[in-house]
Amino acid sequence: MDVIDTASRHVRGRAMAYMLGLLLLLVPLASCGGGTLQAPAAVQFTPIDLGIPAEALNSPITGPVPDTMPLHVSVTFKVNQAVLNRLNGQKVQPGQPSHLEQDANQLGISDSTYQKFKNFFGIKGISLKLSKMRTNLTIDAKASTFGKVLQTSFAYHQYHGRKFFAPKTPPKLPKFLADSIVAITGLDDFSTPPQRTPVKQSYILPGSAKHPAQDCNADRQTLFPKQVAHAYHYDELWNHGWHGENMTVNLVEIDGFYSSDIQNYFSCVNYHGHATVSSVDGAPTQALGEATLDIEMVAGLARTANIAVYQTDGNTSGDIWTQVNDELQQIINDNTNNANAGSAVSISLGAAESEISGADRSAIDQSLSILTKAEHMTVFVASGDCAAFTDRVYRSLSVSFPASDPWSVSVGGTVLSVDGNGNRTNEVVWSDNSTPFSCKNNWGSGGGNSQLFQRPGWQSGYNVNNRYSRGARQIPDVSAAAFALAVYFQGQWASVGGTSAAAPIWAAGQILVNQGLISQVHKFAYSPQEFYVVANNSPGMRPYYDITRGNNLYFPAATGWDFATGFGTPSLWDFYQSLSRQLR
Repeated sequence: MDVIDTASRHVRGRAMAYMLGLLLLLVPLASCGGGTLQAPAAVQFTPIDLGIPAEALNSPITGPVPDTMPLHVSVTFKVNQAVLNRLNGQKVQPGQPSHLEQDANQLGISDSTYQKFKNFFGIKGISLKLSKMRTNLTIDAKASTFGKVLQTSFAYHQYHGRKFFAPKTPPKLPKFLADSIVAITGLDDFSTPPQRTPVKQSYILPGSAKHPAQDCNADRQTLFPKQVAHAYHYDELWNHGWHGENMTVNLVEIDGFYSSDIQNYFSCVNYHGHATVSSVDGAPTQALGEATLDIEMVAGLARTANIAVYQTDGNTSGDIWTQVNDELQQIINDNTNNANAGSAVSISLGAAESEISGADRSAIDQSLSILTKAEHMTVFVASGDCAAFTDRVYRSLSVSFPASDPWSVSVGGTVLSVDGNGNRTNEVVWSDNSTPFSCKNNWGSGGGNSQLFQRPGWQSGYNVNNRYSRGARQIPDVSAAAFALAVYFQGQWASVGGTSAAAPIWAAGQILVNQGLISQVHKFAYSPQEFYVVANNSPGMRPYYDITRGNNLYFPAATGWDFATGFGTPSLWDFYQSLSRQLR
């Protein structure tokens, strides 16, 4: 007899004994006439779909998951949409605390439902943590413990040249618990890790040796923040005294950074804001340059803003997307009282939609909706760096998630040219077809039609309907410079690019705009919808620089919206003026 099957039978036997005890614990005995006790009804269990493709689940099994392997599992609960919509429609009151925790019992699970989960998972070796908004529960235990509780076991699969683990049979929960769940993640690691471009793979500038003292000698062929700010008119908001004071950009990272690099850059750009770091599910073990890039882009363009860095270890075993969602949940936790602050979130991570499990997508989608609708933040997500082919297969049209999520503002990339005074002289789609057989995050600006999400009603405007449209969510929404940006990493200056830079550039611009709006009209804007409202209601103004040259190796740039750059790059002063008119 197969050893794995024998072990599974023993696990199921133990599970049934455990469930019998649970049944006696959870189901009250009802008394009948004459004091006779009625036997409790049997608990109905239901299988949980983790959203792993059937083809992957049917791939060859290569061996069992060790019983001692720790699993970090996240349960995403259904939310009360009426409450979420009410929070979204509440009048923004800048400067006033939001006290969202007062709505938590109505938005998320009730005390009684949470108690049922604690009863079900409340055995030795399991720890639980409920989010402040009561919409997410994290559970930590060994694989054998989860196997016993969920009536399953875990095995490794070989699929398309990679290894992943998953339950051998669908995990089961009592129906009265399953009915309150949107998704469970962390019971598998089917989802591929986020695509990212380490700065060390970019071009290190010749002759830029490491300097023990302050080094502000970035190569003149790269774009420094002052040039980007002038080209995109961020400096016009600076001239009004808006540098990001009391505003915050939250960064979602899966790698770390070197403090000496950041301090050198801060000195060069005269950054006077406050940067904080929160490690979620463990601190990073590598510094590849992504976090460095994001921090420096924000600091250079909003030099007095708060930068809140949420970091996790992208090298740990398990489902990295569960950890990314934990970072989003931590941002939600930390800002339950700050929904009136006009903050932004920047995410420079993504993977092809088909390479992420349905459970991971559903969990992150809900976190993004809460960040937007309840906490009034604008979430910017890089559209990806493999052009129109995010799955890294040339001519295989695909887009990146979470950039494709309707609650994110998807940001594409351009090549920006400026003159000696920093004036914008030219701008084209960022793309490179020199190596069509291998995308190392250098093919260019991600964009295309989602295979998962329908086009939201607010996604409209000139040329949004075009010959490539098919009723799906279309990305990107907007773009920014994604080529030859000056970044200080590992003690030297580098020329870096990618939509990973474009997302924090827009996030910095958003908080400058919101700072101005709060100051002048005592309101601010948020959500992806605002970018379409601006595009469609700005007569006599130019809120975007329309990019009409180039392509992303499939979709051409065009007048108005296009699949390579969205509406274009920021002309931030007019963008601010347009929103100011509409909010008055």
